[in-house]
Amino acid sequence: MTTYVTFGQDHVHSISGVTFDKDCVAEIPSISPSQGRERAFEIFGRKFCFEYFNEPPDMQFFPRGIIKVPGS
Repeated sequence: MTTYVTFGQDHVHSISGVTFDKDCVAEIPSISPSQGRERAFEIFGRKFCFEYFNEPPDMQFFPRGIIKVPGS
């Protein structure tokens, strides 16, 4: 199962040289919506926008696509 995370305009993160921002969707392996949300807070702190469980958002708004979070 998977949690997908999107970011706001000012939410930019760099993890192991990979940039996560408003133009991509982060992919985090998870076993439940609550566990995925908890992992998102552990990884990104309070600077993310929405999380989706098992189904990514409408990808037309994310030109960089889905990016797996390194080490997750």
